[in-house]
Amino acid sequence: MKKQIASHRSTYANRIIHRQSNRTSHRSVHRGQTSAELGVFQETACKSEVVYMLGMDGPLWECDVYNLTCKQLFDLVQVLDINTTAGEQPHFKAAHTMNGRLVVTSNTFEEADFTGSQHGGRLAEWEGPGHNWTILERTAFVEVTGRRNFGKVIYAVGWDYRSVILKVFVGDTRQDRKWQTYRLPKASHAYDHLWQTEWPRIREVETERYLMDAHGMFYELSPLGWAGSTWGLRPVCQHLRMIPDYTSFRGMLVLGGNQVSSIMDNNVVTGQAQSGLWFGKTDDLWSFGKPQGWGAVWRRDTVSRGVPSDPYLMTGFDKKVLFIIVHQGSFPAYFSIEVDVTGAAGIYLRSWSSVYRLVGNRPSTIGFYIFPEGFSAHWVRVVPTYQESNIVTAYFHYT
Repeated sequence: MKKQIASHRSTYANRIIHRQSNRTSHRSVHRGQTSAELGVFQETACKSEVVYMLGMDGPLWECDVYNLTCKQLFDLVQVLDINTTAGEQPHFKAAHTMNGRLVVTSNTFEEADFTGSQHGGRLAEWEGPGHNWTILERTAFVEVTGRRNFGKVIYAVGWDYRSVILKVFVGDTRQDRKWQTYRLPKASHAYDHLWQTEWPRIREVETERYLMDAHGMFYELSPLGWAGSTWGLRPVCQHLRMIPDYTSFRGMLVLGGNQVSSIMDNNVVTGQAQSGLWFGKTDDLWSFGKPQGWGAVWRRDTVSRGVPSDPYLMTGFDKKVLFIIVHQGSFPAYFSIEVDVTGAAGIYLRSWSSVYRLVGNRPSTIGFYIFPEGFSAHWVRVVPTYQESNIVTAYFHYT
């Protein structure tokens, strides 16, 4: 006999097995005119009977897992300054509690975000009662997660008009408890819009390692983090699949599939939607497309002498070229290309080394550096070395 658990007016998009109560939480809550279209449950640090639930349109609840009563704490649209009257739409996708903070993501990204006329996406954190919310990034973020051991690293992945962004919070030592920013290539621009980047995830698979899916690229990611650094990030493959989630199951890797939809007969090349499961091994991913992509550390940004760009991933790609355009400022313009071969991104033991100096001689002309055949390092960054300030684009192409 079928039993209806609850009225279904929302999308049940996440779940958690609450180990203290041995219950599975997977529901939505309706209060007044607010509908929780995305249920994200995470434990609080101080109350074992309480979980947080985040709605896709911004309400944040505190819920008792035993009596299922919920109290709305915030409307994050207001708290995080999302200007809906100007067209910024909330689209919250994930939440995570660890290291004494609740971190939330919203993956809003449209043409106005690309051109810079609005900034609808968010990565934000809250350290509990008595603290205000802190906005970490005003651009699209789609996932945040982490283990409560192995260095207590929180990973959050998002993007802007420059590149993929990986934010890392290492919580093992007090002096290194701060967010670090890394940049990764985009394997495809087909994932830029918020609707086309619904569910890229970071998941633990098989042998205590993470897989991260970001903008058409799978990465291997270590749950470890020491001395304020994350270690061992490397690309696995490029793909054009739409993968809402993935997991390990009986020794296999299982990928969810949402490849194509007829969209009410608007897609003329689609005969049948392909939303089934893919079963294989993690090692099969290395037979997918070879890692390649592109992205910027600066894109018409004002840069200052001696202030380095964010670290940009270099390891795992074959041919590498850096292009630099000086749009406005003093000439000649000098830049140092620095690399880190240790994987620490310069946070530990001052591991950056200068390998080349690039010169931009005339406005809006392209300077470029082709890295030698076989040259690689883990991270690369660009540092202005002469002028006080210029408006610069620095773009990496990996093939």
